[in-house]
Amino acid sequence: MMIASFTRASALRSIIQRAATVLGCVCALAALSGCGDEEDDPESTTAGNQPGSNLSFFVTSSTHDGNLGGLEGADRICDELATAVGAGDKTWRAYLSTANNGSPQHARDRIGTGPWMNAMGMMVAANLDALHSLTGDADLFIDERGQPINGQWNGVAPNQHDIITGSGSDGRLISTLDPNTNMPQQTTCNDWTSNTVTPGPQVGHSDGMGPMMNTAEPRFTSWNGGHATPGCSSAALQMTGGAGRFYCFAAN
Repeated sequence: MMIASFTRASALRSIIQRAATVLGCVCALAALSGCGDEEDDPESTTAGNQPGSNLSFFVTSSTHDGNLGGLEGADRICDELATAVGAGDKTWRAYLSTANNGSPQHARDRIGTGPWMNAMGMMVAANLDALHSLTGDADLFIDERGQPINGQWNGVAPNQHDIITGSGSDGRLISTLDPNTNMPQQTTCNDWTSNTVTPGPQVGHSDGMGPMMNTAEPRFTSWNGGHATPGCSSAALQMTGGAGRFYCFAAN
């Protein structure tokens, strides 16, 4: 009888031990499953974690020639790029000036009053005065995805730091003098509807640098009004280090 009792007790202990082992495995699996659910839960990714949630300024990642479809077409491009990174709930405006048949529209008057943040959460400028006191900066003037623009700052080809604006450093329409007639000539590619006219648009440098990282002259450091270009075609824009990129600002 004692032997039988001992055998039953041993069997019972064995069953209890196995049950405990199984229960432990179940708990461990449940914990792992819970962690996985938390990581994959779409509600755990808030709007604040989206790249474009606070975005209100960028350089276009897309490249163009001088025919943007006018200001309306340029604004649409800004909106489409912003929407792709989760910032389409804002009113986007291209930073471009136009001659507008003698009633100029100035880039600075199109973009609201600030402040403006880039895709990395850095403040570009608090207001219009601060914005137009800046010089180009490769860390600030980045695209809607947070990518920097190739330029003199990194020496990576192709150089695309020429950003089209049709504006002077004050953000207003600029005209240059025709060397043959000494008369003013526009620098807006027929108000952003032509890729054939010459001269090309006025551009700024997103990195604020000239050749060999030169920062000695305003034409090198200006982010919005550094120099003119030879023409409005893609090839002409590339000649001076551009790709038809432009600036986009949230106006609200």
